[in-house]
Amino acid sequence: MPVELVEKKLQGALPVHLVARDGLETAGLAPSMVAWARVNGFSGEAGRTLAVPGENGALAAALFGLGDGDGALALGALAKALPEGDWHFAFVPADPQLAAIALVLGGYVFTRYGKKPGKTLRFDLPAGADAARVRRIADAVFLTRDLVNTPTSDMGPDDLEAAVRTLAEVHKAEVSVIKGDDLLVRNFPMIHAVGRASVGAPRLIDMTWGRQGAPKVTLVGKGVCFDTGGLDIKPSSGMLLMKKDMGGAANVLGLASMIMAARLNVRLRVLIPAVENSIAGNAFRPGDVLASRKGISVEIGNTDAEGRLVLGDALALADDEEPQLLIDMATLTGAARVALGPDLPPFYTGDEVLASELAAASAAVEDPLWRMPLWQPYEAKLSSKIADINNVTTDGFAGSITAALFLKRFVERTASWAHFDIFAWSPAERPHGPAGGEAQGIRALERIISKRFG
Repeated sequence: MPVELVEKKLQGALPVHLVARDGLETAGLAPSMVAWARVNGFSGEAGRTLAVPGENGALAAALFGLGDGDGALALGALAKALPEGDWHFAFVPADPQLAAIALVLGGYVFTRYGKKPGKTLRFDLPAGADAARVRRIADAVFLTRDLVNTPTSDMGPDDLEAAVRTLAEVHKAEVSVIKGDDLLVRNFPMIHAVGRASVGAPRLIDMTWGRQGAPKVTLVGKGVCFDTGGLDIKPSSGMLLMKKDMGGAANVLGLASMIMAARLNVRLRVLIPAVENSIAGNAFRPGDVLASRKGISVEIGNTDAEGRLVLGDALALADDEEPQLLIDMATLTGAARVALGPDLPPFYTGDEVLASELAAASAAVEDPLWRMPLWQPYEAKLSSKIADINNVTTDGFAGSITAALFLKRFVERTASWAHFDIFAWSPAERPHGPAGGEAQGIRALERIISKRFG
C-alpha cells in the first residue's frame, strides 16, 4: 500500500501544515515558513503542496493548501504530492477520520497488469482516527476499484464468481451459485435470457454471512461483466467502458467487505446476477416477451436495457425474505449521468427515514448522493400492449426514474428498499483516487448500517 498509516508515533516524521486560502498568518507557521511561502507564491490555494527546506537545505516540512474548504478528501492529494518518507500532520485535521481515509485512498494504484505501485509514504495516524475502520474502508474501496478496473477478459462471470468466493473465504461466508440452464429450473428466466448468448454461462451468485436471527440486510448488485447491447448493439464507442457494467456488483462486494470485517450484527445476503450481454443465434431479441421470477411478463423494447432484467429476478428473490434493509446498486442508465454527471449518483427510495439518513451520511463522509423521485405517473411510460410491462419507454424521457420504477415492481414486501444508479467510474483523477473504477455510495451506506446494526 503506497500510504501506510502508523499508529505508533514515527520518530523524525516531517510535518505537513494545512493552510486555508490566504491563511498563512493564522496557520501556526514559523515566520521563516511564511516568508518561504510568500517567495514561492503560495497562499493556501486548494490542492497545492509546497516543500519547505530547513536551514541546511534539506526538506523540513510541507505546506498544503486547503483553499476555501473543499472537504477532507482533498487531503488525498498528499499521497502523490509528498516526497517518499515519514510524515505527520502538524495539527490535527478538522475531521481526522476522513483525513486518514483520504490519504490511503489517494495512494491507490491498479497494479494487476504491471503498473508500478510508486513511492511509499508512512503517515502518523491522526489523533481521533480509528485505524481499523480506516483500513476496512480502504480495503473495500480498493477491492471495488480493482474489480471494475479489470477487463472482461479476466472478469467474466466465472471470474466474478471467483472474486465472491475469495471474499467469502476471508470472512467465512457461504456461497451458492445457480448456473446455466439451472436458472430456468429454479425460476430465474430473465437472468438466463440475458446471459445465455455468452460462452460464460449466466449465474446467480448468492453469498450469506452472519448469525441466523440477526437483522437481515440484503445487497443486490448488477453483474453484467460486459454489455454489447445485445442485438440492439452499441456503437464501438459505447463499448469502450463496458467492462465497468459490473460496477454494481463490485460496489456491493465492497460494502459487504466493510460489513463483514466490522463483524456487524446482521444477517448479510449478497445477490449478484452475473452475465454477459452478448450476441449469438440464441440471444434474446427486441419484441420478445420474457417471463420473470415475480410472474410479471416483460416485453423487450430494447436488449440494451438488460441490467433491469437481471436485477428484477434477483430483487424478487431478495424480497421474498422481507429484509430489514434491501439495497441494489447498478450502472443502470445513461440518463442518470445526463442528469447528475459521473460523480453524483442518484438514489431512489420510498422510505423517508432511510432517505434522510442517506442524505446525512453522504454529507458526513463526503460520499456524494442525490435523491431522485419515484414519480409514479411515469410508470405508464413502461406500458406494453401484449405484456405486463415493457423494459423501456418509447419517448426516451426520465430514463433513470422509469428504470427505478421498473425495479420497484419487483419489490413489494420489503419496507426499506433503495436503488442506486451509479456510474462506478471516475473519468478524471481526483485527490482521493485516479481516473478509473470507483466506489460510489458505499461509504455512506456503511455509516448507516453501522449505526443501525453495529
